[in-house]
Amino acid sequence: MASIFSRIIAGEIPCYKVGEDDRFFAFLDINPLAKGHTLVVPKCEVDYLFDLDDETLAGMTLFAKSIAAKIKATTGCKKVAMVVLGLEVAHAHIHLIPMNTENDVDFRKEKLKLTPDEFSEIAAELSK
Repeated sequence: MASIFSRIIAGEIPCYKVGEDDRFFAFLDINPLAKGHTLVVPKCEVDYLFDLDDETLAGMTLFAKSIAAKIKATTGCKKVAMVVLGLEVAHAHIHLIPMNTENDVDFRKEKLKLTPDEFSEIAAELSK
């Protein structure tokens, strides 16, 4: 059975897409720690990030770098954290989180509650 991320990539489940190329896909996290919190995934379905072949892992990092630059420019944050975390979805993914302090990357804190319009606006800005 396809992972939820594969179903998002295939367009079976809606998302707020931020970017895409032939190998990778980026979309807003629906339970964000900050406005602009984005997930980057490979289009190939591999559970564990470090099981990706070297070329795919390197490419994913470079793709994430381009998305992170847009997040930083759009949000005005000091840095964009790159976090590999999560066991609930069996599909390799990277969290890109705008941050001004290390506390901004605390996954135990309450997630933002954004409206569909807010998500759409953020995705539109990041996908320019």
